[in-house]
Amino acid sequence: MKQGDRLAIIGDSITEQKMYSRVMETYLAVCVPELEITARQYGWGGETASGFLNRMTNDCIRFKPTIATTCYGMNDHGYRPYEAAIGDRYRKFSTAIVQGFKANGVRVIQGSPGCVGTKNNPGWDAAGVEAKNLNLGELRNIGIGIAEQEKVGFADLFWPMLKAGVDGREKYGAKYNIAGGDGVHPGWAGSFSMAYSFLKAFGLDGEIGNINVDLKADKATASKGHEVLSAKSGEVQIKSSRYPFCATGSVTNDSSIRSAMTLIPFNEELNRLTLVAKGGSAKSYKVTWGKESKSYSAEQLAKGVNLAADFAVNPFSDAFAKVDAAVIAKQQYETKQIKQLFRSPEAKTDMEGVAKKTEAERAPLAAAIKAAFVPVTHTITIAAE
Repeated sequence: MKQGDRLAIIGDSITEQKMYSRVMETYLAVCVPELEITARQYGWGGETASGFLNRMTNDCIRFKPTIATTCYGMNDHGYRPYEAAIGDRYRKFSTAIVQGFKANGVRVIQGSPGCVGTKNNPGWDAAGVEAKNLNLGELRNIGIGIAEQEKVGFADLFWPMLKAGVDGREKYGAKYNIAGGDGVHPGWAGSFSMAYSFLKAFGLDGEIGNINVDLKADKATASKGHEVLSAKSGEVQIKSSRYPFCATGSVTNDSSIRSAMTLIPFNEELNRLTLVAKGGSAKSYKVTWGKESKSYSAEQLAKGVNLAADFAVNPFSDAFAKVDAAVIAKQQYETKQIKQLFRSPEAKTDMEGVAKKTEAERAPLAAAIKAAFVPVTHTITIAAE
């Protein structure tokens, strides 16, 4: 990602769910605010790569994106075993999308399709699901070829999601379905896996911040985005202008983001708010952050612990929720803008006028995201046990 990028998030009904796209935009808004990224989602239920190609200029290029993610293949694969014609069509239209973006100066992340799962349907038994996933895997491989040929980025959504589904069933039971109840539209666990793959493809380093505490000297320092206001007797007060990604929920539920965090290395790779504490004389310490407390050995604290991973509810949770709510409100309008207002009778006679009018309606929704993102002052207490 580059400073000031305008991101277009493109795909079919899985994108139109506004789940993985919401995770992506919220993450970019609060975890890397210094990049000042803006985003739009363009999900359209039932769409294939050729469908987006037909509306690409009217719906997307007009807003001058600088980077785009694509996520097609689910409908393109036809919900049946692979055959050459399926791959040929997917390659043709996906390549045309990439080339169309490049012609307009837009960088591209070619995203693979995700995977499918089981549902209560004779055609979706284990053998049927395997055949469909082999088909989707072929389209994933074709996507790699397109990315190499066109020299653009690639996000592998298929393998991490498929593996998370297998691991989820092993850990949490046979009913765990990463691809959602209908076998196609993932809940939060599968959607979060997809978002993870795109965020990794952006090249983000995942460093939310580092807080270093010298217990003996009663001193603390913090990395960029975090200001130490005071440090005394193991109590450190910090003002932060970067948030960790916050999520709660049951780890055993395939509709929980927190569950996905146990199956993919999101916190390790993209969500590190690290506390390092040294210089104390005790063997173990209780760390209190907000209303929650955790116990750590002196050795663990010296190596560093990831507060974002260990504290599901934390001082950022409320502020994070406000930004996230503003993101989904804007994305919901973007679906209305593109699918309804851009296809209205008025748009047929005055497309530019409709575009201008709807952008004026969207503007305060985009501004609300920025307004919701405010610094958070919080306290970490480290007490000997």
